[in-house]
Amino acid sequence: MDKTNKIELPSLVATIGFFDGVHTGHRYLIDQVKEEAAKRGLPSAVITFPVHPRKVLQKDYQPSLLCGYDEKIERLATTGIDYCICLDFTVEISQMSAKRFMQDILKEKLNVDSLIIGYDHRFGHNREDDFSDYERYGSEIKMQVIEAKALPGLEHVSSSRIRKLLAEGYIRKAGKLLSYNYTISGKIVEGFKVGRTIGFPTANIQIWETYKVVPAFGIYAVYVHVEGVKYDGMLYIGKRPTLHNGDNISIEVNLFDFDGDLYNKTLTAEFLDFVRPDEKFSDIATLKDQISRDKETVIKVIENYKGLNT
Repeated sequence: MDKTNKIELPSLVATIGFFDGVHTGHRYLIDQVKEEAAKRGLPSAVITFPVHPRKVLQKDYQPSLLCGYDEKIERLATTGIDYCICLDFTVEISQMSAKRFMQDILKEKLNVDSLIIGYDHRFGHNREDDFSDYERYGSEIKMQVIEAKALPGLEHVSSSRIRKLLAEGYIRKAGKLLSYNYTISGKIVEGFKVGRTIGFPTANIQIWETYKVVPAFGIYAVYVHVEGVKYDGMLYIGKRPTLHNGDNISIEVNLFDFDGDLYNKTLTAEFLDFVRPDEKFSDIATLKDQISRDKETVIKVIENYKGLNT
């Protein structure tokens, strides 16, 4: 895949969208782009945006994202698309009619020969046109416009639905719709060091991406990736109510079979399954007993996961 800002592009078969998460629905659409490109003997392309369009129009908008820009590009690279074109969404572009956008941007600037549109996708000022309008505009500028087929099956797949699943702790379901396990990445920062006093030292994660979706409060079975090595682990998200942490949200992970210093290193947690919701306990001793049971559960969950994926 060629990530490019070049103006001189070959004739392309392309699709356009924000593609947050690059989930199974996105992948099905991209497969159709690749198939059409192969029929026409042309390269395939995805046109996307580095910043959420709504954020450009509303500076105080706080998007909830399944992946940051760099991760999105990495995910798109796994689809086998030929070109990933990152288009800066501007206020000027937002004010363009669909017809002008197709003519000035897609046709003249990006050399799109054929445009495949997701069955529910709308673009242009106020998103007031529909597919029949796009077809007509395309005919006028000699661009074929094709409406993509929806992903087969009864299950609805969308970025918003996956965000909701993560917010409710349905990690495995979200992973199925994404086609990969959800991850968060960040720098390890100094915490309160309470975990080590009860036998469960944790690394406190400061997430890199400001707008990344944080899953529901609770305990999770995870893989932890540190400097190219993968460890089994147990991750906690919550406000540490037993320790009277106030409203501060902590993301802490306990790595199994690890002995070393993680401070200031980068870590990626790969979510495998939800174990239990966050809970306030009567005292530290009760919390310690519960964490011991949580670790036993997490070990079984990970063993089962490995068994299903070998």
